[in-house]
Amino acid sequence: MPSGKEIRNKIKSVENTRKITKAMEMVAASKMRKAQDRMRQARPYGEKVRRVAANLSHALTEYKHPFLQQRKPVKNVGLVLISSDKGLCGGLNSNVLRMVVSRIKEWDAQGAGLKATCIGNKGFGFMQRMGAEIVSNVVGIGDKPQLEKLIGPVKVQLDAYLNGEIDALYIAYTRFINTMKQEPVIEQLLPLSGESVGSAKTKWDYVYEPDPKSVIDDLLIRYVEAIIYQAVAENMASEQSARMVAMKSASDNAKTVIGDLKLVYNKARQAAITKELAEIVSGAAAV
Repeated sequence: MPSGKEIRNKIKSVENTRKITKAMEMVAASKMRKAQDRMRQARPYGEKVRRVAANLSHALTEYKHPFLQQRKPVKNVGLVLISSDKGLCGGLNSNVLRMVVSRIKEWDAQGAGLKATCIGNKGFGFMQRMGAEIVSNVVGIGDKPQLEKLIGPVKVQLDAYLNGEIDALYIAYTRFINTMKQEPVIEQLLPLSGESVGSAKTKWDYVYEPDPKSVIDDLLIRYVEAIIYQAVAENMASEQSARMVAMKSASDNAKTVIGDLKLVYNKARQAAITKELAEIVSGAAAV
């Protein structure tokens, strides 16, 4: 059995760790509320522009933007992977990365190549270890998503799509459901498909002013920007929620470990006292 001093040192070490995890839990809770507010504020615009852009895939306009044209067969695929810059957030990153690996295996089986854009340090490091072709990346995006930092790396993928270097573009991120649940998803960003968001397959069109080309070109750029911003906002809200839950679990576990160590310490101290009393009694009896 370890000595009382060793046990006291272990108890002190675990108590210090618990202070850190408790502080991180409180910080994550504060950031979580702000991240959730930004995510909820961005959702209505993102959903609306997504629906309008999806309706364009069934429109009868004479001008057909390249983002709306289906390409078969798919020889190369682009992937925008959104992850966190920091760890200590439970299985948030591992869940989405596991889904990405599964999808990459499917693309490999179909003979499709991959070009990756990584937003977040964890995903960037993972794709590097996999040996994937990374065409652009951004790390250190902070606690608040800034569109000017995001659209540059994504534009590399958009240019590759327009130039025919990739035939489809996907985005992988973690969607926020609630504080206790976050869902990893992979969605097709391009070519734009109305069926992917549930739009009807009816034959109709909008009234464009001044002309279809200028309106559709600008709208689809706004569509891509809105989807990317919304995905990053969802991932940040998920990250802070997962970190808060993970740190709370760590604090609770540390409290349990401290209780167990104190019990062991009390048993060791009691055994030492009993041994000393037995030696005193034995010495007195010998005299």
